[in-house]
Amino acid sequence: MRRRWTVAVFVVHQGRVLLLWHRKHQTWLPPGGHIEPDELPDEAARREVREETGLEVELVGPRGLPGLEQPRQLVVPAGIQVEPAGPGREHIDLVYLARPVRLGPLRPNHESDHLDWYGPDRLATLPLREDVRRWCRRALEELGSGEARA
Repeated sequence: MRRRWTVAVFVVHQGRVLLLWHRKHQTWLPPGGHIEPDELPDEAARREVREETGLEVELVGPRGLPGLEQPRQLVVPAGIQVEPAGPGREHIDLVYLARPVRLGPLRPNHESDHLDWYGPDRLATLPLREDVRRWCRRALEELGSGEARA
């Protein structure tokens, strides 16, 4: 089995979560992708959101030992899941919750046809995988109506 480390980032603003229609996978997903060699998971999560949406985000979650400068403490993912990624391949997916640092226009990239903010009513109408639906619900419950920072 070949495994790759990946990130998925559920970004919440004003009671809505950011999702994109992923062209290759033909499904609604949060921003995310592969962790590059020598890249920290936190860095990969912020980079993937920026590349796929144009937004800068802050990851939300505890750090292993808060307030400790050395060794550097990374944000603890909200979850870790293993998903099939094709014959003989799996993704070890670090799932993060995040808020936008500042809002701007959403800019889809080559991987997505559409991206937008979805509140509970609109989420109910989307054909989502069960894990994505449940992560959206959790992100909205935990981050609710969080505002972007100026």
